[in-house]
Amino acid sequence: METYKTKQRQLILNYLIQNKNTHITADDVSDHLRRQGTSVGKATIYRYLDRLVAQNVVRRFSLGNRASACYQYIGDDQDCQAHYHLMCTGCGKLIHMECSDLDRIFCHLDEEHSFKADPSKTIVYGECRECSRKETSKV
Repeated sequence: METYKTKQRQLILNYLIQNKNTHITADDVSDHLRRQGTSVGKATIYRYLDRLVAQNVVRRFSLGNRASACYQYIGDDQDCQAHYHLMCTGCGKLIHMECSDLDRIFCHLDEEHSFKADPSKTIVYGECRECSRKETSKV
């Protein structure tokens, strides 16, 4: 990782690490820093997030239904590339999953359709167990 660190960069990184199982937007980072009494411009946050993505410390996800991207801290966990991601549309939780059935689907796409899907950029959207239970209890 980089040798030049500022207090703001360290605060951003700490926030990403503390929330590594949740998708984080630049707005989330900005709001958190403001609540902590530290003001950092959005352009600075985006630049640092882009730098962390380039260093393979953070992954960037583009969400089709949102204007802004979200980010996830992966640090030294390069195995993050080897599993699939589920995104709860209810609470926003990002769930890591290893599944041999999905492995077979990705192999099928490659072998039968000559399409190499990238699991590190693939997100399956739906509801987690907790959010699903909340919806069921409302009925």
